[in-house]
Amino acid sequence: MLQLSAGSLLALGLWPGALRAAGAGHPGEFTFIVVNDVHYTSDKCGRWLERVLAQIKATKPAPDFLLLAGDYSEDGKPAQLGAMRDLLQGLGLPHYGVIGNHDYESKISRKPYEDIFPGRLNYHFQHQGWQIVAFDSTEGNLGGGTTVQPATLQWLDDTLPKLDRKLPLLAFTHFPLGPKVNTRSLNAAAVLERFKAHNLQATFSGHWHGFTEREVRGAAVVTNRCCSFAKGNFDNTPEKGYFVCRAKDGKITREFVEAPKV
Repeated sequence: MLQLSAGSLLALGLWPGALRAAGAGHPGEFTFIVVNDVHYTSDKCGRWLERVLAQIKATKPAPDFLLLAGDYSEDGKPAQLGAMRDLLQGLGLPHYGVIGNHDYESKISRKPYEDIFPGRLNYHFQHQGWQIVAFDSTEGNLGGGTTVQPATLQWLDDTLPKLDRKLPLLAFTHFPLGPKVNTRSLNAAAVLERFKAHNLQATFSGHWHGFTEREVRGAAVVTNRCCSFAKGNFDNTPEKGYFVCRAKDGKITREFVEAPKV
């Protein structure tokens, strides 16, 4: 199998990078949280989110960090984004996020987001032998029919070849990437193709307020219900919540945890 071309392996439904993962050593075991679509609007949201974050903080084993897959706010206003920053700082965990379309203050301006969450557009970091890639999938404040923009595609093209192809990798962004998921980025397939040489294990997205799961060449490509006081789910499920995820032996398992009732 190792003698097959990358194209042949993709046709078999395999990530070429996953076949090289046997030599990746022993990635660490840890817990982390994934939240999406908070849509902060008011102090009422803040009081509810304090309860949500207290529940997250009590997670056992204790999480190492929290990922937020966009839409911190409803209107991209400095007061909304600043309130979210303060709430997350109070959690006492490292927090990593990406911008959502609702985090723009106008059709194209995201200045408040960039001021309050500097360096949180396209970036990556490592944690206990895992590579975590965060990238911007917004097209201004548009909510549908969007494409991942050239600046992000160029960043992926520049960055991914520098990453270790053996180490397990997870990615997160705002717009869905899974096939046949509502509001999926129009060029999502081209985005996922860029990860084909890597040991991609999972991608997490928001925007579509509902649980979806697709498997793309062995990687779990998921969205989740929202974690919002002010908004509901598009799939009409009543639960709000987040994922508790565990990395172990180079794989990720996850559990949906319902937030306190609104």
